[in-house]
Amino acid sequence: MKKLILSAAIVLGGLSMQAGNTVVTNSMISSINVQDEYKEIDAVPAAVKTSLDNAYPGVKLEKAYVNEKKEYKIEISVRDVKSVVYTDEKGTILKK
Repeated sequence: MKKLILSAAIVLGGLSMQAGNTVVTNSMISSINVQDEYKEIDAVPAAVKTSLDNAYPGVKLEKAYVNEKKEYKIEISVRDVKSVVYTDEKGTILKK
């Protein structure tokens, strides 16, 4: 009788360990949607380019993205140092 109870406890314990694995895969899927709000564009408005030139002398625009609020996410490089800058459509640099 003791062996029966012990073997049932081992089987049930093994099954409960597998139930916790599904939570990990769900959290990875939700983090992917964050970057979908910006869409890549070819050119930025002149006000944005002028603002970046004034703030970062010698700046090179690598890639530019825009969202529905007309906020721009711009990947830049200054003297081989890459970074990301956020601006609005008037060229005001946003802190994010």
